[in-house]
Amino acid sequence: MKNYLKFIFLITTLLFLQGCKNKGEERSNSSQDNNSEKADLVIKNAKVAIMDDKSSFAGAIAVKEGKISAVGTATEIEGYIGENTNTIDAQGRTLIPGLNDSHLHLTRGGRFFNAELRWDGVKSLKRALQILKEQAARTPEGQWVRVIGGWSPFQFEEKRFPTPEEINKATGDVPAYILFLYSRAWLNKAGLKALNIDENTKAPEGSSFEKGPNGKLTGVLLAEPNPTILYARIGSLPPLSEAEMINSTKQFYRELNSLGITSGIDAGGGGHKFPKDYKGTDVLAKAGEMPIRLSYYLFPQNKGAEYEEFQEWMATNKLGQNGEIHLEHGYELEGGGEFLAWSAGDFENFLAPQPLLKDRPTWRKDLKRIVRLHVNKGWPFRIHATYGETIAKMLDVLEEVNLETEGKLASKRWLFDHAETVTESELKRIKALNGGIAIQARMAYAGEYFVERYGAEKAKQAPPIKKIMGMGIPVGAGTDGTRVASYNPWPALYWLISGKTVGGFQLAEESNQLSREEALGLYTKGSAWISQEEDVKGTLEVGMYADFAILSEDYFSISEDKISELKSVLTVTNGKIVYASDEFKELNPPLLEAIPEWSPVKHYGGYQTK
Repeated sequence: MKNYLKFIFLITTLLFLQGCKNKGEERSNSSQDNNSEKADLVIKNAKVAIMDDKSSFAGAIAVKEGKISAVGTATEIEGYIGENTNTIDAQGRTLIPGLNDSHLHLTRGGRFFNAELRWDGVKSLKRALQILKEQAARTPEGQWVRVIGGWSPFQFEEKRFPTPEEINKATGDVPAYILFLYSRAWLNKAGLKALNIDENTKAPEGSSFEKGPNGKLTGVLLAEPNPTILYARIGSLPPLSEAEMINSTKQFYRELNSLGITSGIDAGGGGHKFPKDYKGTDVLAKAGEMPIRLSYYLFPQNKGAEYEEFQEWMATNKLGQNGEIHLEHGYELEGGGEFLAWSAGDFENFLAPQPLLKDRPTWRKDLKRIVRLHVNKGWPFRIHATYGETIAKMLDVLEEVNLETEGKLASKRWLFDHAETVTESELKRIKALNGGIAIQARMAYAGEYFVERYGAEKAKQAPPIKKIMGMGIPVGAGTDGTRVASYNPWPALYWLISGKTVGGFQLAEESNQLSREEALGLYTKGSAWISQEEDVKGTLEVGMYADFAILSEDYFSISEDKISELKSVLTVTNGKIVYASDEFKELNPPLLEAIPEWSPVKHYGGYQTK
């Protein structure tokens, strides 16, 4: 009996100890589960614009491993805060999905940013000429003062261009080059001399060197409408060193982050060769230092040999990555464009007559051959086209390719860029081929000249944004920065909402103006479609990438004329803080000073506010 009782006691003890162990393991596992749910980053006390189909707002957001893990009230998010969670009080500020520019020349912009004096946002010509003079005084021998696009004369109080005399007075013996969109440029006397341009120099076809009544060069270069004369001068300016170019790219991407941009789709650009001129971005990508998600299209540089260029690229590059660099939705090759064939392009110069494809007899053959190559290889593509007449003729070619390939074109991601005067007839054809459109704020910078040439009535629907959206055609928004317009997205959003240029001139009629939510949707969800990323970014729903910006003021309630002045005070890409200012400035990641010492960025920054 005694032995039996000892046995029972032993079994009971063992069961008790095992139970304690199991409960301890359960508590341990529960603790691990709770810890695994804890967020890396929580933003609370915010006005979170989720941008979902219900137009929802929330008060807080949680981030785990670069993705949105929860969105809700402060109480609902409280459970996601652990001892290692970085918790930030937004102090009631508005938080939006990171802006995504569907057509921005990021790699080229970064390559040149440190060398350029920006007139973007400058309020008066007097101020523009003053900083031009100051920059000339600090520019060393062998270098140039350069203002390469991003501005409009109508943004100035004076509402006019600078004169050659004003530019020469400001710059003296230092060579200077000033570009207005791809319409015209100014070389000062020192610049003409440095490039050996005189009265006998022959301009490229479709352009000219302006001469005064005395037969002497004024220094004005005119694209009529061919911009090759402008491209060539930019290409002849001294480049930055490799170290300066890498620093320049970092400065430019930080500038974009400061405006709330977390993604951009690079449309290539003239005078920008792949892969040679992508060095600055490549270095950042290989080092894991990309503060912005970048998708890029390849733009052929060799006129007449575009097909061969694309053949080589397709044989040696893989979509979705960049050579040996494979950063999913971080830095990746997207397709071909925006010029597929130079003979099939038109130009956005509203100071010159509209170019016609019929004047270039090989355009149809050139375009069809290259589009067919893209379709057969499964490459997305985008096509630069300003005018509806151009789009109509290009659609003839696209429809032929689609028919000949038994619908393969319509099953691929493709789009038109710009489309200022596209008509309903052409839109129906685009929709039938499952195409999309990327619109840019070029009219905000040259709309006054469009009205002079084509009339105010045509400008009311240029481009017909609401009609495009109403027909269910995918559309993304952007700037076409840095040369044709400023890279700042907020004047572009102001244009979409108000229908006004940066000079305050009313272009779009009320029926073609967007609500604030619609405009923001084009700059987030809409642009994500362009790069086939609509399933991973563009909203702040659970599971989407944690790319967002806290704004300086409430985008949804400030007066309309204040929208252009918005900026970010905290920008997050992939769950990491990439920019911070104002009350969050202590969180701003370190950034080396701009180089070289004479860089305008070091003295003025980028976008100007006075």
